[in-house]
Amino acid sequence: MPSVHTDKAFEADLRELREKLLAMGAKVEALIADSMRALMDRDTPLAEEVTSGDKEVNRLEVEIDEACRRILALRQPAASDLRLITTALKIVTDLERIGDLAVNIAERAKDLNQVPPLKPYVDIPRLSDLALQQVKKALDAFVSADPVKAEEVLKADDHLDALYLKIFNELLGFMMEDSKNIRRATALMFIAKHLERIGDHATNVAEMVVYMVRGTDIRHPRSRNLPSGP
Repeated sequence: MPSVHTDKAFEADLRELREKLLAMGAKVEALIADSMRALMDRDTPLAEEVTSGDKEVNRLEVEIDEACRRILALRQPAASDLRLITTALKIVTDLERIGDLAVNIAERAKDLNQVPPLKPYVDIPRLSDLALQQVKKALDAFVSADPVKAEEVLKADDHLDALYLKIFNELLGFMMEDSKNIRRATALMFIAKHLERIGDHATNVAEMVVYMVRGTDIRHPRSRNLPSGP
């Protein structure tokens, strides 16, 4: 767990930084859920709300960046706190990109809502649930400074990738079966890919949590021989 500072102003700065990151995380989680609900319920007005809601994510990104730079300039943090701040700077980038991907899903949903469904949506909602669960777990790992939880996110990414590949192959089959399916199948492929990328960004967050707590950089696959203890 992060250490408690005798400097109350510094501790307040760090607490505010964590709270802003959590607020941004909660917002992107809501955008993912709403973008998928817009698809499942054929709710185009909700898709429009997702698009406008991304502005709040962008505002929080700017605020968090400014807070990190202010702390670095004024507080001269020690090693563990420096890792917290550099982790925050990286996490905020991944969260902003997740927000963008949710908007992309909403845009595809608006197109698909204008035409009859290609097929019942079964695997794509499952993929969305997995991606959202990965984001939540990664943020929980950050809040609790728990590298073990972060490692669970890394290990679960394979399940998400496997489901994405299953969806891709199924949609490819629909496209080969009938050229009239190509437009809808392509839109669904994009949605599946956006969800897979959300999972990748959650993995990035989890890797940074391991770095924050242990000081070990595991971002490259060949270095993922994860240590067993904190």
